[in-house]
Amino acid sequence: MFCGLDVARENHHAVALNTAGRRLADAPLRNDETALRALFTSLSEHGPVLVIVDQPASIGALAVEVARSMGLDVAYLPGLVMRRLADLHPGEAKTDARDGYVIADAARTLPHTLRRVGPDDETVIALGVLAGYDADLAAEATRLTNRLHDALLHVHPALERLLGRHLRRGGVLDLLAEAGTPQQLQAVGKEGMAAVMAKRSPQLAKTLPTRILAALAEQSVVIAGTAQYGRVISGLAASLRTVLDTRAELAAELEDLLEAHPLAPVLTSMPGVGVRTAIQLLLTLGDGSAFRTAAHLASYAGLAPVTRKSGRSIRGEHPARRGNRDLKRVLYLSAFASLRDPASRAYYDRKRREGKHHVAAVLCLARRRCDVLHAMIRTGQPYRRPTPDPAVTPPAGLAAA
Repeated sequence: MFCGLDVARENHHAVALNTAGRRLADAPLRNDETALRALFTSLSEHGPVLVIVDQPASIGALAVEVARSMGLDVAYLPGLVMRRLADLHPGEAKTDARDGYVIADAARTLPHTLRRVGPDDETVIALGVLAGYDADLAAEATRLTNRLHDALLHVHPALERLLGRHLRRGGVLDLLAEAGTPQQLQAVGKEGMAAVMAKRSPQLAKTLPTRILAALAEQSVVIAGTAQYGRVISGLAASLRTVLDTRAELAAELEDLLEAHPLAPVLTSMPGVGVRTAIQLLLTLGDGSAFRTAAHLASYAGLAPVTRKSGRSIRGEHPARRGNRDLKRVLYLSAFASLRDPASRAYYDRKRREGKHHVAAVLCLARRRCDVLHAMIRTGQPYRRPTPDPAVTPPAGLAAA
Protein backbone atom coordinates (compact mmCIF):
# COMPACT_ATOMS: atom_id res chain seq x y z
CA MET A 1 0.00 0.00 0.00
CA PHE A 2 1.28 3.45 -0.92
CA CYS A 3 -0.03 6.13 1.45
CA GLY A 4 0.71 9.66 0.23
CA LEU A 5 0.34 12.43 2.79
CA ASP A 6 0.11 16.05 1.71
CA VAL A 7 0.98 17.36 5.16
CA ALA A 8 -0.34 20.58 6.67
CA ARG A 9 -0.46 22.30 10.02
CA GLU A 10 -3.90 21.07 11.14
CA ASN A 11 -5.20 18.57 8.59
CA HIS A 12 -3.22 16.38 6.19
CA HIS A 13 -4.79 14.86 3.13
CA ALA A 14 -4.18 11.14 2.75
CA VAL A 15 -4.44 9.19 -0.49
CA ALA A 16 -3.70 5.46 -0.39
CA LEU A 17 -3.19 3.35 -3.53
CA ASN A 18 -2.55 -0.32 -3.97
CA THR A 19 -0.08 -1.70 -6.51
CA ALA A 20 -2.76 -1.61 -9.22
CA GLY A 21 -3.47 2.07 -8.57
CA ARG A 22 -6.87 1.59 -6.92
CA ARG A 23 -7.69 4.14 -4.22
CA LEU A 24 -8.17 2.68 -0.78
CA ALA A 25 -8.34 6.03 0.99
CA ASP A 26 -8.82 9.63 -0.10
CA ALA A 27 -9.80 11.98 2.71
CA PRO A 28 -8.59 14.72 5.05
CA LEU A 29 -6.71 13.45 8.09
CA ARG A 30 -6.32 15.36 11.33
CA ASN A 31 -2.72 15.93 12.40
CA ASP A 32 -2.90 13.94 15.63
CA GLU A 33 -1.68 10.52 16.72
CA THR A 34 -5.11 8.87 17.05
CA ALA A 35 -6.21 9.68 13.50
CA LEU A 36 -2.84 8.69 12.03
CA ARG A 37 -2.77 5.36 13.85
CA ALA A 38 -6.31 4.58 12.76
CA LEU A 39 -5.47 5.17 9.08
CA PHE A 40 -2.21 3.22 9.16
CA THR A 41 -3.86 0.32 11.00
CA SER A 42 -6.68 0.05 8.45
CA LEU A 43 -4.22 0.14 5.55
CA SER A 44 -2.01 -2.51 7.16
CA GLU A 45 -4.89 -4.96 6.90
CA HIS A 46 -4.40 -4.94 3.11
CA GLY A 47 -0.64 -5.56 3.18
CA PRO A 48 2.69 -3.79 3.81
CA VAL A 49 2.41 0.01 3.89
CA LEU A 50 4.82 2.66 2.63
CA VAL A 51 4.06 6.12 4.01
CA ILE A 52 5.25 9.01 1.82
CA VAL A 53 5.32 12.63 2.99
CA ASP A 54 6.27 15.85 1.24
CA GLN A 55 7.73 17.34 4.42
CA PRO A 56 9.45 14.99 6.89
CA ALA A 57 10.16 17.66 9.52
CA SER A 58 8.02 20.22 11.34
CA ILE A 59 4.41 19.67 10.24
CA GLY A 60 5.18 16.15 9.00
CA ALA A 61 7.24 15.01 11.99
CA LEU A 62 4.33 13.45 13.89
CA ALA A 63 3.17 11.41 10.88
CA VAL A 64 6.71 10.13 10.32
CA GLU A 65 7.17 9.19 13.99
CA VAL A 66 3.79 7.42 14.26
CA ALA A 67 4.52 5.41 11.12
CA ARG A 68 7.93 4.42 12.47
CA SER A 69 6.48 3.39 15.83
CA MET A 70 4.14 1.04 13.96
CA GLY A 71 7.00 -0.51 12.01
CA LEU A 72 6.02 1.04 8.68
CA ASP A 73 8.47 2.21 6.03
CA VAL A 74 8.64 5.97 5.47
CA ALA A 75 9.85 7.92 2.43
CA TYR A 76 10.07 11.55 1.44
CA LEU A 77 9.14 13.07 -1.93
CA PRO A 78 10.89 16.46 -2.37
CA GLY A 79 8.54 19.32 -3.13
CA LEU A 80 10.24 20.31 -6.38
CA VAL A 81 9.98 16.75 -7.70
CA MET A 82 6.32 16.64 -6.71
CA ARG A 83 5.57 19.86 -8.59
CA ARG A 84 7.19 18.52 -11.74
CA LEU A 85 5.33 15.23 -11.47
CA ALA A 86 2.06 17.11 -10.96
CA ASP A 87 2.46 18.55 -14.47
CA LEU A 88 2.23 15.00 -15.85
CA HIS A 89 -1.26 14.57 -14.42
CA PRO A 90 -4.35 16.03 -16.14
CA GLY A 91 -5.79 19.28 -14.86
CA GLU A 92 -4.31 22.47 -13.51
CA ALA A 93 -5.99 22.53 -10.11
CA LYS A 94 -3.84 22.84 -6.99
CA THR A 95 -5.61 20.99 -4.18
CA ASP A 96 -4.53 18.90 -1.22
CA ALA A 97 -6.36 15.88 -2.63
CA ARG A 98 -4.54 16.14 -5.95
CA ASP A 99 -1.17 16.58 -4.26
CA GLY A 100 -1.80 13.56 -2.06
CA TYR A 101 -2.57 11.47 -5.13
CA VAL A 102 0.56 12.71 -6.93
CA ILE A 103 2.69 11.72 -3.91
CA ALA A 104 1.17 8.24 -3.65
CA ASP A 105 1.30 7.61 -7.40
CA ALA A 106 4.93 8.72 -7.57
CA ALA A 107 5.82 6.13 -4.93
CA ARG A 108 3.90 3.46 -6.84
CA THR A 109 5.26 4.16 -10.32
CA LEU A 110 8.50 6.12 -9.84
CA PRO A 111 10.16 4.84 -6.66
CA HIS A 112 13.53 6.30 -7.68
CA THR A 113 12.16 9.81 -7.03
CA LEU A 114 11.81 9.10 -3.30
CA ARG A 115 14.27 9.86 -0.55
CA ARG A 116 14.65 7.36 2.24
CA VAL A 117 13.70 8.54 5.72
CA GLY A 118 15.68 6.23 7.95
CA PRO A 119 15.45 5.91 11.71
CA ASP A 120 17.38 8.76 13.30
CA ASP A 121 19.20 8.18 16.58
CA GLU A 122 18.87 10.63 19.44
CA THR A 123 22.30 12.14 18.76
CA VAL A 124 21.44 13.10 15.19
CA ILE A 125 18.07 14.52 16.23
CA ALA A 126 19.68 16.59 18.98
CA LEU A 127 22.38 17.81 16.60
CA GLY A 128 19.74 18.82 14.05
CA VAL A 129 17.75 20.82 16.58
CA LEU A 130 20.72 22.66 18.06
CA ALA A 131 22.44 23.18 14.70
CA GLY A 132 19.28 24.79 13.35
CA TYR A 133 19.12 27.09 16.36
CA ASP A 134 22.80 27.90 15.94
CA ALA A 135 22.24 28.81 12.28
CA ASP A 136 19.44 31.18 13.32
CA LEU A 137 21.72 32.80 15.88
CA ALA A 138 24.50 33.15 13.31
CA ALA A 139 22.16 35.00 10.97
CA GLU A 140 20.98 37.21 13.83
CA ALA A 141 24.59 37.97 14.83
CA THR A 142 25.36 39.04 11.27
CA ARG A 143 22.30 41.30 11.18
CA LEU A 144 23.15 42.92 14.51
CA THR A 145 26.80 43.39 13.53
CA ASN A 146 25.87 45.10 10.26
CA ARG A 147 23.37 47.33 12.04
CA LEU A 148 25.99 48.25 14.64
CA HIS A 149 28.50 49.13 11.92
CA ASP A 150 25.91 51.40 10.30
CA ALA A 151 25.01 53.17 13.55
CA LEU A 152 28.64 53.81 14.50
CA LEU A 153 29.44 55.03 11.01
CA HIS A 154 26.61 57.55 11.21
CA VAL A 155 27.73 59.19 14.45
CA HIS A 156 31.54 58.86 14.18
CA PRO A 157 33.30 57.35 11.12
CA ALA A 158 36.74 57.34 12.78
CA LEU A 159 35.37 55.40 15.74
CA GLU A 160 33.74 52.88 13.41
CA ARG A 161 37.01 52.38 11.54
CA LEU A 162 38.76 51.64 14.82
CA LEU A 163 36.14 49.43 16.47
CA GLY A 164 34.77 47.81 13.32
CA ARG A 165 37.26 44.93 13.36
CA HIS A 166 36.62 44.27 17.07
CA LEU A 167 32.81 44.37 17.20
CA ARG A 168 32.57 40.70 18.16
CA ARG A 169 34.99 40.97 21.05
CA GLY A 170 33.31 40.72 24.44
CA GLY A 171 35.10 43.68 25.99
CA VAL A 172 34.24 46.02 23.12
CA LEU A 173 30.57 45.01 23.30
CA ASP A 174 30.59 45.56 27.07
CA LEU A 175 31.99 49.03 26.51
CA LEU A 176 29.50 50.00 23.80
CA ALA A 177 26.60 48.61 25.84
CA GLU A 178 27.59 50.98 28.65
CA ALA A 179 28.63 53.99 26.56
CA GLY A 180 27.03 54.24 23.14
CA THR A 181 27.96 57.78 22.08
CA PRO A 182 31.34 59.53 21.61
CA GLN A 183 30.45 61.89 24.44
CA GLN A 184 29.69 59.01 26.82
CA LEU A 185 32.96 57.28 25.89
CA GLN A 186 34.91 60.46 26.64
CA ALA A 187 33.12 60.78 29.97
CA VAL A 188 34.07 57.23 30.94
CA GLY A 189 37.73 58.04 30.34
CA LYS A 190 40.74 55.86 29.64
CA GLU A 191 40.83 54.10 33.03
CA GLY A 192 37.07 53.55 33.02
CA MET A 193 37.11 52.03 29.54
CA ALA A 194 39.99 49.74 30.50
CA ALA A 195 38.12 48.60 33.60
CA VAL A 196 34.97 47.77 31.61
CA MET A 197 36.90 45.85 28.95
CA ALA A 198 39.37 44.06 31.23
CA LYS A 199 37.10 41.18 32.23
CA ARG A 200 36.36 39.85 28.74
CA SER A 201 39.13 41.38 26.61
CA PRO A 202 42.14 41.93 28.87
CA GLN A 203 44.67 42.40 26.07
CA LEU A 204 42.56 44.96 24.20
CA ALA A 205 41.91 46.78 27.48
CA LYS A 206 45.61 47.68 27.63
CA THR A 207 45.81 49.45 24.26
CA LEU A 208 42.35 50.18 22.85
CA PRO A 209 41.19 52.93 25.25
CA THR A 210 44.07 55.20 24.22
CA ARG A 211 43.31 54.64 20.55
CA ILE A 212 39.59 55.28 21.16
CA LEU A 213 40.32 58.66 22.72
CA ALA A 214 42.60 59.51 19.80
CA ALA A 215 39.89 58.60 17.32
CA LEU A 216 37.30 60.66 19.20
CA ALA A 217 39.58 63.70 19.01
CA GLU A 218 39.48 63.55 15.20
CA GLN A 219 35.88 64.81 15.12
CA SER A 220 34.61 67.91 16.91
CA VAL A 221 31.10 68.21 15.41
CA VAL A 222 28.16 66.30 16.85
CA ILE A 223 25.93 64.63 14.29
CA ALA A 224 22.20 65.26 14.66
CA GLY A 225 20.48 62.38 16.39
CA THR A 226 23.63 61.16 18.13
CA ALA A 227 21.85 60.71 21.46
CA GLN A 228 19.20 58.52 19.86
CA TYR A 229 21.83 56.58 17.94
CA GLY A 230 23.65 56.07 21.24
CA ARG A 231 20.63 54.27 22.61
CA VAL A 232 20.50 52.13 19.47
CA ILE A 233 24.24 51.34 19.68
CA SER A 234 24.00 50.31 23.33
CA GLY A 235 20.98 48.12 22.65
CA LEU A 236 22.57 46.49 19.60
CA ALA A 237 25.81 45.83 21.49
CA ALA A 238 23.95 44.20 24.38
CA SER A 239 21.86 42.06 22.02
CA LEU A 240 24.90 41.00 19.99
CA ARG A 241 26.73 40.11 23.19
CA THR A 242 23.86 37.87 24.25
CA VAL A 243 23.68 36.16 20.87
CA LEU A 244 27.42 35.51 20.76
CA ASP A 245 27.44 34.18 24.32
CA THR A 246 24.60 31.82 23.45
CA ARG A 247 26.45 30.62 20.35
CA ALA A 248 29.54 29.95 22.46
CA GLU A 249 27.49 27.83 24.85
CA LEU A 250 25.88 26.01 21.93
CA ALA A 251 29.28 25.34 20.36
CA ALA A 252 30.36 23.43 23.46
CA GLU A 253 27.11 21.42 23.49
CA LEU A 254 27.35 20.66 19.77
CA GLU A 255 30.95 19.50 20.13
CA ASP A 256 30.02 17.16 22.98
CA LEU A 257 27.10 15.74 21.00
CA LEU A 258 29.21 15.29 17.88
CA GLU A 259 31.87 13.39 19.81
CA ALA A 260 29.20 10.88 20.83
CA HIS A 261 28.55 9.95 17.18
CA PRO A 262 30.70 7.15 15.70
CA LEU A 263 31.34 9.08 12.47
CA ALA A 264 32.64 12.18 14.28
CA PRO A 265 36.35 11.21 14.26
CA VAL A 266 36.03 10.11 10.64
CA LEU A 267 34.59 13.41 9.40
CA THR A 268 36.76 15.74 11.48
CA SER A 269 39.93 13.92 10.37
CA MET A 270 39.53 15.41 6.89
CA PRO A 271 41.36 18.71 6.30
CA GLY A 272 38.95 21.64 6.21
CA VAL A 273 36.24 19.91 8.24
CA GLY A 274 35.59 21.40 11.66
CA VAL A 275 32.85 20.78 14.19
CA ARG A 276 30.09 22.77 12.50
CA THR A 277 30.99 21.46 9.03
CA ALA A 278 31.01 17.88 10.32
CA ILE A 279 27.57 18.40 11.85
CA GLN A 280 26.14 19.72 8.59
CA LEU A 281 27.64 16.80 6.66
CA LEU A 282 26.31 14.32 9.18
CA LEU A 283 22.81 15.82 9.09
CA THR A 284 22.73 15.81 5.29
CA LEU A 285 24.55 12.59 4.45
CA GLY A 286 23.80 10.43 7.48
CA ASP A 287 25.64 7.13 7.17
CA GLY A 288 26.00 7.63 3.41
CA SER A 289 23.76 4.68 2.56
CA ALA A 290 21.48 6.92 0.47
CA PHE A 291 24.37 7.54 -1.95
CA ARG A 292 25.53 4.41 -3.73
CA THR A 293 28.51 6.11 -5.36
CA ALA A 294 30.60 9.24 -4.94
CA ALA A 295 29.23 10.44 -8.29
CA HIS A 296 25.71 10.20 -6.84
CA LEU A 297 26.81 12.33 -3.88
CA ALA A 298 28.47 14.91 -6.15
CA SER A 299 25.37 15.09 -8.34
CA TYR A 300 23.12 15.54 -5.32
CA ALA A 301 25.34 18.39 -4.13
CA GLY A 302 25.32 20.06 -7.55
CA LEU A 303 29.07 19.63 -7.99
CA ALA A 304 29.00 17.25 -10.96
CA PRO A 305 29.24 19.03 -14.34
CA VAL A 306 26.25 18.64 -16.65
CA THR A 307 26.77 17.58 -20.27
CA ARG A 308 24.76 19.60 -22.78
CA LYS A 309 24.69 18.36 -26.36
CA SER A 310 22.21 19.13 -29.10
CA GLY A 311 23.11 18.74 -32.76
CA ARG A 312 26.25 20.61 -33.70
CA SER A 313 25.53 23.91 -32.00
CA ILE A 314 25.43 22.97 -28.31
CA ARG A 315 28.28 20.93 -26.92
CA GLY A 316 30.29 20.75 -23.74
CA GLU A 317 29.92 20.51 -19.98
CA HIS A 318 28.52 23.22 -17.76
CA PRO A 319 28.17 23.78 -14.01
CA ALA A 320 25.05 22.22 -12.54
CA ARG A 321 22.24 24.64 -11.70
CA ARG A 322 20.46 22.26 -9.37
CA GLY A 323 21.35 20.23 -6.35
CA ASN A 324 21.31 20.67 -2.61
CA ARG A 325 22.59 24.23 -2.22
CA ASP A 326 23.28 23.91 1.50
CA LEU A 327 25.41 20.82 0.94
CA LYS A 328 27.20 22.47 -1.98
CA ARG A 329 28.00 25.51 0.16
CA VAL A 330 29.35 23.33 2.99
CA LEU A 331 31.53 21.31 0.62
CA TYR A 332 32.79 24.47 -1.12
CA LEU A 333 33.73 26.22 2.13
CA SER A 334 35.33 23.02 3.41
CA ALA A 335 37.40 22.73 0.22
CA PHE A 336 38.46 26.37 0.50
CA ALA A 337 39.50 25.84 4.14
CA SER A 338 41.54 22.79 3.13
CA LEU A 339 43.89 24.78 0.89
CA ARG A 340 46.43 24.78 3.72
CA ASP A 341 46.71 21.03 3.29
CA PRO A 342 49.53 20.19 0.81
CA ALA A 343 47.53 17.59 -1.14
CA SER A 344 44.53 19.88 -1.53
CA ARG A 345 46.74 22.81 -2.45
CA ALA A 346 48.55 20.78 -5.09
CA TYR A 347 45.28 19.80 -6.75
CA TYR A 348 43.99 23.40 -6.59
CA ASP A 349 47.23 24.75 -8.10
CA ARG A 350 47.03 22.20 -10.89
CA LYS A 351 43.55 23.37 -11.81
CA ARG A 352 44.72 26.98 -11.74
CA ARG A 353 47.54 26.13 -14.13
CA GLU A 354 44.95 24.57 -16.43
CA GLY A 355 43.35 27.99 -16.74
CA LYS A 356 40.47 27.76 -14.25
CA HIS A 357 39.65 30.77 -12.12
CA HIS A 358 39.65 30.58 -8.32
CA VAL A 359 36.00 29.62 -7.77
CA ALA A 360 36.08 26.97 -10.50
CA ALA A 361 39.28 25.49 -9.09
CA VAL A 362 37.80 25.29 -5.58
CA LEU A 363 34.66 23.63 -7.00
CA CYS A 364 36.85 21.07 -8.76
CA LEU A 365 38.60 20.41 -5.47
CA ALA A 366 35.24 20.06 -3.70
CA ARG A 367 34.16 17.53 -6.33
CA ARG A 368 37.40 15.60 -5.87
CA ARG A 369 36.91 15.61 -2.10
CA CYS A 370 33.46 14.06 -2.59
CA ASP A 371 35.23 10.85 -3.68
CA VAL A 372 37.32 10.89 -0.52
CA LEU A 373 34.41 11.79 1.75
CA HIS A 374 32.22 9.05 0.31
CA ALA A 375 34.97 6.46 0.79
CA MET A 376 35.57 7.60 4.38
CA ILE A 377 31.90 7.38 5.34
CA ARG A 378 31.37 4.08 3.54
CA THR A 379 34.34 2.37 5.17
CA GLY A 380 34.27 4.22 8.49
CA GLN A 381 37.98 4.97 8.13
CA PRO A 382 39.53 8.39 8.89
CA TYR A 383 41.34 10.48 6.32
CA ARG A 384 44.89 9.40 5.52
CA ARG A 385 47.29 11.71 3.77
CA PRO A 386 48.62 10.39 0.47
CA THR A 387 52.08 8.86 0.69
CA PRO A 388 54.01 9.62 -2.52
CA ASP A 389 55.89 6.80 -4.16
CA PRO A 390 59.50 7.93 -4.62
CA ALA A 391 59.82 5.76 -7.71
CA VAL A 392 57.14 7.67 -9.64
CA THR A 393 55.88 11.21 -9.89
CA PRO A 394 53.13 11.51 -7.27
CA PRO A 395 49.69 12.49 -8.54
CA ALA A 396 48.39 15.87 -7.39
CA GLY A 397 45.25 14.37 -5.95
CA LEU A 398 43.72 13.32 -2.70
CA ALA A 399 43.62 9.93 -1.05
CA ALA A 400 41.57 8.21 1.57
CA ALA A 401 41.19 4.77 2.97
